[in-house]
Amino acid sequence: MEGELWRQVYGLAKQLGKGAGVIRGEFLDVDVAAVYLWSVLHDRPVQWACDRRNWRGCCPLKRLPSRSTMSRRLRSAGVQQLLRSLERTLVEQGRRSWCRLIDGKPLPVSGHSQAQGVGYGRTTRGMGKGYKFHGVFDEFQGFVNWRIKPMNVNESKVAHELIAELSTGGYLVGDNQFDQNPLYEAAGRRSIQLLAPRRKNAKGLGHVRHSPYRLRAIDMLARPFGQALLHARRRIESIYSQFTGLAFGLAPLPNWVRTAGRVENWVRAKLIFFTAYRRRQKTYGV
Repeated sequence: MEGELWRQVYGLAKQLGKGAGVIRGEFLDVDVAAVYLWSVLHDRPVQWACDRRNWRGCCPLKRLPSRSTMSRRLRSAGVQQLLRSLERTLVEQGRRSWCRLIDGKPLPVSGHSQAQGVGYGRTTRGMGKGYKFHGVFDEFQGFVNWRIKPMNVNESKVAHELIAELSTGGYLVGDNQFDQNPLYEAAGRRSIQLLAPRRKNAKGLGHVRHSPYRLRAIDMLARPFGQALLHARRRIESIYSQFTGLAFGLAPLPNWVRTAGRVENWVRAKLIFFTAYRRRQKTYGV
């Protein structure tokens, strides 16, 4: 499976990055991206992929960049744009769903880590240090928008950024952290109906002004259609389980993936392979 995914992703990367690179540079942007993607696919550091012996005879490059070249070029605008274009192209190969799901997933690291961007917050097993992946998932397209934030940043705050970049229309379903008037208004301005369950301690609506989009959501929750949408939210849990459970999926962050920039690169590469995997499953009817 990894070999098939690699050929699919590398072939698309060559199309998107054809001829792009630094003037008088020895390696094109697609060469640098290929080496990085190969390391992430196998959960290894970049220097591991700079050794031809670790390519099992399938290396597409006549020469491999050095570790220092990879460190410098991976941060360049051209390589970063190529990775984003690769991710976006795979996402847009699927048709958009009318219902999308929003949720976060902790990415814990060692409690002794002093890396930039690490925060202290709630994990699945209590409290811990690390980052958090905040994503909006579409059943047909995959994760259409996401952010990496310190673990102590609340999901509802990041939701404003995610909603502002979503395509208009449809429904967005989340848990009770998103049951807030400002979020309903932000989604409503983009013709998106947010739907989130009421908080457990909620008693009535009080005497404050509420967003009409929130009032509509409360009315929907009393009807079978709204309950069905809320039930669909559980799908995000199985998606995260699949994303982390695959051999090439988003396992716990390795020791060499620290600082927000490196974590974003690592997660983006994992998402590229995960989206390509899901696209293959749907293509072949698995």
